[in-house]
Formats: sequence, C-alpha cells, structure tokens
Amino acid sequence: MNYTAKMLPQDTLKDKVVIVTGGGSGLGRSMSAYFMHIGAKVVITSRDIEKLRLVAKELEQETGGQCLPIACDVRHYDQVEAMLAEVLSKWQQVDILVNNAAGNFISPTERLSSNAFDTIVDIVLKGTKNCTLVLGKHWIEMQQKNTVVLNITTTYAWTGSAYVVPSAVAKAGVLAMTRSLAVEWAKYGMRFNAIAPGPFPTKGAWERLLPGDLKDKFDLTKKIPLRRVGEHQELANLAAYLVSDFSSFINGEVITIDGGEWLQGAGEFNMLDQLPSEMWDMLASTMKKK
Repeated sequence: MNYTAKMLPQDTLKDKVVIVTGGGSGLGRSMSAYFMHIGAKVVITSRDIEKLRLVAKELEQETGGQCLPIACDVRHYDQVEAMLAEVLSKWQQVDILVNNAAGNFISPTERLSSNAFDTIVDIVLKGTKNCTLVLGKHWIEMQQKNTVVLNITTTYAWTGSAYVVPSAVAKAGVLAMTRSLAVEWAKYGMRFNAIAPGPFPTKGAWERLLPGDLKDKFDLTKKIPLRRVGEHQELANLAAYLVSDFSSFINGEVITIDGGEWLQGAGEFNMLDQLPSEMWDMLASTMKKK
C-alpha cells in the first residue's frame, strides 16, 4: 500500500461546493486538487488574483474539475461577504469551508513590532472568525444542513511555542473556536473539526520560516519518531475524509498528523533515544547491582 495514494472514491464530494482560503499554494492547493479529484467544485481565495487564476487553470487541467478563483483578504469582513456573494452567484450554494489561510515567521518576540504581531493574528484568528461567521450565518439563515468547517491549526496551539508566539496565540484561538462552535452550532447541522499538521514542507511557507540555508542546517526528520516529513497527499486524504459524509459523527475534534513529533518533544525522557546501546548496557548493569 502506498501511503501517498488517493484514499476516497472519486464521487465522495460530488455536488459539494468547497471554499479553501489560502487555496492557491502549499497545502491549500494540495487539498483543493484532491477535493476536485473526488467531485467537488472548489473556490480558492487569497489576495493575489493573478496567481489564483493561474492555479485554478492548472487545477482544472490536472483534475478535470471546476475551480473558481476569487481575490479575498480574509482580514476584512466585507471582502469575505463579497466573496460568498460571488460564489452563490455562480454555484448557488456552499457546503464546506476550509480555513487554511495563515501567516507565520520565526522571530524573538522582543524583536516584533506591534504591527507584525497583529498581522499574524489578523490573518489566522480574525480571518478564520470572519469566514466562519459569514458562512455560518448564511447557513443558519438558509436552514442549510450537513455543512462543515475544517480549520487548519497546529500542535503548538495547545503547547505554545517560542519564537512563533503570534501564530501560537492565533492558532490557540482557532482551536477554541473549533471546539466551541462544534457544540453551539451543531443544532444547525454544522460540524467543526481541525487538523494539526506537523512538517509538510511547502516552498513558500518553509522559505519564510527557515530562510536562506537554515532549512539545510535543521534536519526536521530528527524531531519526528517516524524519521520523515509528511507528504501532501496524506494531509489531503485526511482533510477530504473530515469534510465528507464518511466522518459525519466526528465533531469538535482536532486530528494531529505529525508522525509523533509533538509527543517526542513532550515526553520528559524521550531524548534518551540518543543513548548508544553500550550506555544502556551500563545502566542495566548498574541497576542490577542496586
């Protein structure tokens, strides 16, 4: 079995309309491609409409599906409202929202300006809030059932992380929103879940996080028990499952897909995997003597 194989039947999302924020690159593009492959009509959004149009054309050629590119800065509620209106004008409905748009960079927190901090929080937390409110209120007004919101968060949403504090703050808020609305809005036929990915290298994001030759100096696989990074199709498979009817009894969950990375960092004695066999022999001998 190839773990990068496509997992679901090709008609899994037939007749579904999916909005993917930040859908023009990275994991957003990979998820969008797979949603289209299994039958969905997909809306991709970001601020760069020219890039979106190019990506939409590529996705349609790759999958044979339909993709609608719409410029939208999720930090602005009115732009999200306008984006929804455009989607409804073309396809008359939206069934699934994937809040994937994000921003991040590494920096000592004391070096951050207030504006830099706000920029990350505005994209990640405020953007997710804007899209969720706009779509949620629309679904409630239309009495539309069987709708899904999938949020892309991170494992440090619950642990925190040094040097990416604005992102940690914002992602923690997204996680709280996911779990809160999973309860409050279930009565309207909505499900809310989240994915917390580990390292899934993408050109844009990883160049921002590890610029220059830093990415070559930090071997990310050493932090992961499975000793590899994630493949985009693995995450796309999980995302497609969570927005499909196959997961209709999953609500309020955050699914970690990181090869065990955050658990390796959390365990107090996990660093002992670096001990050579001879050292274990010596420790065992010492314990027997005691």
